[in-house]
Amino acid sequence: MEIRQLHAEEFEPSLTLSEYAFKYTVSGEDRVKQELKFKPERVWGIFEDGKLNAELTLLPLQAYIQGQAVSMGGIAGVATWPENRRQGYVAKLLQHTLQVMNENGQRLSMLHPFLIPFYRKFGWEVYCEYKKYSIPVAKFPLKTDIGGVVRRDSANLEVLDQLYNQFAAQYNGTLLRTKEWWQNNVLDKDTHHGVFFSAQGEAEGYVLYKLENNQLVIDEFVFLNENARRGLWTFLANHDSMVTGAELKLVPSDDILPYLLPDPRIPQENYPYFMARIVNAQAFVESFSFNKLTEARKYTVYIQDEQAPWNEGIWEWSVNNLGEGSLTRSDSTDMQADLSCSIGTLTVLLMGYKRPQELVLYGKISGSAEAVKWLEEITPQAKTALFDFF
Repeated sequence: MEIRQLHAEEFEPSLTLSEYAFKYTVSGEDRVKQELKFKPERVWGIFEDGKLNAELTLLPLQAYIQGQAVSMGGIAGVATWPENRRQGYVAKLLQHTLQVMNENGQRLSMLHPFLIPFYRKFGWEVYCEYKKYSIPVAKFPLKTDIGGVVRRDSANLEVLDQLYNQFAAQYNGTLLRTKEWWQNNVLDKDTHHGVFFSAQGEAEGYVLYKLENNQLVIDEFVFLNENARRGLWTFLANHDSMVTGAELKLVPSDDILPYLLPDPRIPQENYPYFMARIVNAQAFVESFSFNKLTEARKYTVYIQDEQAPWNEGIWEWSVNNLGEGSLTRSDSTDMQADLSCSIGTLTVLLMGYKRPQELVLYGKISGSAEAVKWLEEITPQAKTALFDFF
């Protein structure tokens, strides 16, 4: 058995496996284009006797944590032939790529799970969810007269990117997008955009949308203030003679649009979305900004991480009065830790998806009352989201 990155000439076996696993076909000109975009160094495979038995793609991405972009390994395209399933191939690939990410200094990893329980076994945990709304025309937000204007399909990519970054940086776990990402993963020929400009000419929000089956399909709704939100909705509501309703996708979980509607009784869904995993706990904690306390304190924490031995074990976790944290491995093998949790639980705790007291209440963190109180005090309030897919 050999685990390695693919070579340029292995495009065909890689695509053939993906086509079978994900039930799609690429042919003709599209196949040629895909081969030109093929980056074999990002694809890791397991080979037996020269045959590709399983593969995954490791994307070098960046994600916002506390308003700063950090290096993140995005895992995508995990595939294996049906005759090779349940033989541990994917497990070996995941363990290998964890080691690669750690060596690359990627403190965080994210993926979209085909099955959440499967990836939980390897330390990934759900870190965000999204809302989805279906709004009939009769229940659209009210049109309002505001200072400003929406310009349709005329903004350049730099304007969209600047607005996106200001909005996305408010959340943990959103992507820092490159120009290539915008062009290949966000925008397409069917996507329209409207940008709201204030009376002073400042861009303050945008909407990405399509017109499909008499519906406004809204992929992204980004606003920096209430005036921009109202302006964008007035623009969308002016489509009322063309559509029967609107579908909003990937809405952040903290959104309160239904409350603001004249009639908030609309179909709504909450959907667990991506999973995340801290790759290196020490590096993550020591780059994290905790709440400032009046005095420095430290407690011991047991981190369970069978897949990444560099995280597994008992650590001394300290936070000084500037909010700077450190993890120092303890030499003790029989010491009872003040706190105990899995790497997945630590991930959702520090990303802000769940609070310490919640995790204690449901048995995800165990520890002394004093240590749990300290953890609650040092952990900043935060919110999570993701507006992309990979």
